[in-house]
Amino acid sequence: MHPARCGFLRAALCSVFGRQPGEAAPLAGLRLLDVGCGGGLLSESLARMGAHVTGIDVNEGGIATAEAHARLDPALAGRLTYRAAAAEQLVAEGAVFDAVVASEVIEHVASLPAFCTALDALTRPGGAVAISTLNRTPRSYALAVLAAERVLRWVPPGTHDWHKFVSPEELAMQMEESTGGGGAGGGPLRLALLAGMQLNPISGEWTLGRDTAVNYIALFTKPGVEGSPAASGA
Repeated sequence: MHPARCGFLRAALCSVFGRQPGEAAPLAGLRLLDVGCGGGLLSESLARMGAHVTGIDVNEGGIATAEAHARLDPALAGRLTYRAAAAEQLVAEGAVFDAVVASEVIEHVASLPAFCTALDALTRPGGAVAISTLNRTPRSYALAVLAAERVLRWVPPGTHDWHKFVSPEELAMQMEESTGGGGAGGGPLRLALLAGMQLNPISGEWTLGRDTAVNYIALFTKPGVEGSPAASGA
């Protein structure tokens, strides 16, 4: 899944910020937040695209693992920071980023509306939020719960609660309802791009496509404040 996810983020963020995805470091100068970063796989990839990345996770063990792995690559020095913290903690501190990424997180949060509000507050006007997650469909139950947890044992049983999976339509509606009043200002976050992520069981490769019945990734954009640097793309 990781290559497909990175390909989407590279193209989508370049589109939002007027960058060229073919460049070696297309996200240079952008400040990104990776919420629920775990061991840092996505954080490192975004930093290698040139961004200054802050990865946060409430699991201190995961943060320690991410920090240890990042130290193996000197090229990441100065572009990657990890913290054991929740998104709400950074909101309270007044932190704001060009873009916020939450990958495979929302299906685990206690309150989806509150989480969406926090993501909004952490995103500057003219910025973006990217979310990857699981749709709530019979097929996602069969593959993500029955197959992945109980048959193939790819993840521990009980990892997922199918009832907390969110459809793209529900997520788009929740984003519009819960955002627009955050401390960073700007209007509500609106769906701009959506893609499904499919696993080829023969090749083992993940690709992007139109099928969002199981895994999908979405980009939401936040209007800029007229007359501000963000609104002009600076």
